[in-house]
Amino acid sequence: MDGTPVDLQPAPLFAEIARGPAGGAAHWVHTSDGLRIRAGHWRPDGEAKGTVLLFPGRTEYVEKYGLAAAEFAARGYATLTVDWRGQGLSGRMLAERRLGHVGHFTDFQKDVQALAALAAQLELPRPWHLVGHSMGGAIGLRALIEGLEVNSCCFTGPMWGIQIPPLLRPLASLLGSIAPYLRLDKRLLPTTALDQYVQITPFEGNTLTTDPEMYRLMHAQLAAQPDLALGGPTIQWLRVSLQECAELAAMPSPALPCITFLGTEEQIVNPEAVHDRMNRWPGGELELIKGAQHEVMMETPEIRTRVFSRMCRLFDQYSR
Repeated sequence: MDGTPVDLQPAPLFAEIARGPAGGAAHWVHTSDGLRIRAGHWRPDGEAKGTVLLFPGRTEYVEKYGLAAAEFAARGYATLTVDWRGQGLSGRMLAERRLGHVGHFTDFQKDVQALAALAAQLELPRPWHLVGHSMGGAIGLRALIEGLEVNSCCFTGPMWGIQIPPLLRPLASLLGSIAPYLRLDKRLLPTTALDQYVQITPFEGNTLTTDPEMYRLMHAQLAAQPDLALGGPTIQWLRVSLQECAELAAMPSPALPCITFLGTEEQIVNPEAVHDRMNRWPGGELELIKGAQHEVMMETPEIRTRVFSRMCRLFDQYSR
C-alpha cells in the first residue's frame, strides 16, 4: 500500500509554534485525484525504533502535533503526520476555506495512500505504527482494514460514532438526506461557526482539554498562523461521516495489537461506539482516562505522560 514514489517537494513547517524535535520538515505530496496535501515529520536523535503514522482529527494541522512528536522522539520514535484534504495548508475543498467539507469520506484514503508513499520515499524507519485521533480514528480504522502496513495501532477519542443528542439524531439524519436535493450540502452545519472552536470558545467549559496551557497553545498556534484554521463542518461532511461510522461498525476489527484511550468526560465522539468496537477487537485494550476530555494527547502533564508511555510500550513490544 506504499504506492508509487513521490518527488520530495518542500512545504512550510512552522517550527516555532509546533515545538517539535529539532530538524523537522514538511513536504507537499499529491493524491491520486490531483489534490496537493502537506505532511510533516520529525525524527529522534540517534537510531529510531520505528515510525508513528499520526492521523489527526477534523480541523487539525501538522503543527498541532509537534509536542506529540517530541514525546515520541524522547521514546525513540519518528513521527509522520498530515494536513488532511480540506484543512491546514492542504488544498481546501470549497471557496469558503473555513468550511470543513469532503465529497466522500473514503476520499481520505487517497490522502493515506499519498502519506504512505511519502513515508516510503523518506525511508522513515520501520516498523510503522498507527496513532489515530478523533476523525483520524475513523480514517485509520478503514486504512487498517484495507491493508495499511503497520505492526500495531493506538487510538485516542476515535470517531467511530459522533455524539449527537438523542432528540437531534432524527433531525441530523433527515437534514443529511434532503440537503443534496435542496443544494444545502455545502452549507455550514447549524449550531456551528465559521471560526475554529478554540478561537471563539473560552477555556472554561471547553470540550477538548482540562489543561489550560495546552488550550492556550492551540489558540496561540492559530493566532500566529491563521491559514491553519478551519471552522465548522458542512451538512455534507456530517452526512458522509455518519455513513462511514455506520459502515465501519459493520466491519470486523483488524488482526492487530491495539490500545484505545478514551476520556471519561468525552463529549465529541460517541463513547458507546468506542466501547462496542473495543469489545469486538480480539486482544484489544480500552483504557479509560479518568477526568480527561477529548484531547488525551493534549491533557494535563500526568495524563500525557501516561498516554505516550503506554503507547510506546505497545510499540516497543511490536518493534522487535
